[in-house]
Amino acid sequence: MRAAVPGLPSPHPLIDQLPAVYLEQDFLRRFLDALDEVLAPVLLTIDNVPAYLDHRTAPDDFLDWLAGWVAVEPHEDSPTDHRRTAVRGAVARHARRGTLGGLAEAVRLETGTEPEIVESGGTAWSTSPNTPLPGRPVPWVTIRVRAAEGRPLDRVRLEELIDTEVPAHVGFSLELLPPDRDGDGNGDGDTGVGGAEG
Repeated sequence: MRAAVPGLPSPHPLIDQLPAVYLEQDFLRRFLDALDEVLAPVLLTIDNVPAYLDHRTAPDDFLDWLAGWVAVEPHEDSPTDHRRTAVRGAVARHARRGTLGGLAEAVRLETGTEPEIVESGGTAWSTSPNTPLPGRPVPWVTIRVRAAEGRPLDRVRLEELIDTEVPAHVGFSLELLPPDRDGDGNGDGDTGVGGAEG
């Protein structure tokens, strides 16, 4: 985890733990100084365990391990602040996983834009028996994502994300739309189909 830091003083020198009779022995002092040099990074790490377990203060290399504890798998090329945000909100996002709101939030965190999501299902109630069910018989989700200006979208990365967010039996199609330069919401997009079909 942590590497040796040259010249790092030990917060608890071993020589201070010994009776005074041993303080004058040169060999023992040098031997314990060498051990202090090895133990100093370990003791410093142990003293700072609460900082390691906090998403705001965890070192970058420890943050990915911390993400594994809360079942978050940020891409290795994600910025550090994006990974910290993913760790911070992991529990709340797991509670919403598989829902329309959870999918929208995951795509929004990844792209920085609000996706348009259309589901195949629906809900209805009726006092009459044999009322037709709303929606289509095959569960399907269509996600349209408009690229933010100056921030291209990575189709493969988005498809991997969506595949982890939708329920296993639900297929999906992803449409990538260009940035909306004139603000009218229209534009040709790159469409693609992914996900399970049943």
